[in-house]
Amino acid sequence: MRKKDVKYELQGHKKVIKMNNSVETIGNLIDKQSVSFISSVDENGFPNTKAMLAPVKREGIKTIYWHTNSPSMRVKQYRDNPKACIYFCDELSFRGVMLKGIMEVVDDLAVKKEIWKDGFSMYYQGGMDGGDFIILKFTAETGRYYSNFRSEDFEIE
Repeated sequence: MRKKDVKYELQGHKKVIKMNNSVETIGNLIDKQSVSFISSVDENGFPNTKAMLAPVKREGIKTIYWHTNSPSMRVKQYRDNPKACIYFCDELSFRGVMLKGIMEVVDDLAVKKEIWKDGFSMYYQGGMDGGDFIILKFTAETGRYYSNFRSEDFEIE
């Protein structure tokens, strides 16, 4: 990330970064990872983190989608408390991004059709609409980017 791509603002006592190329920089980081980490909050208020395959779709860095099994613990946790955190890291360059926001459990057939791929049937025997195939839709609000031994907070518009 180049210095000219960054604009700092003060929010309260916190210096918040406004990255001009955040969508491109962070989007490239996300796209290159085969594993992602999603976190939910359990019934006792503790974070639960799970490794997932790469997202199946993203719209910039604001909205990111995964597929999962509907009876999973994570689906129940997101339905009870939609606050979520996701993380992507590149272990070779030691860069990472954490995004905080809301995770929605989507059971809409139109969205499922858009996400579904033929290879998914090995995970969901009932198929797209006859089994436990469900979509997780994450909407980011803020983030924290780590690179070159520095962490920078940013907002997502």
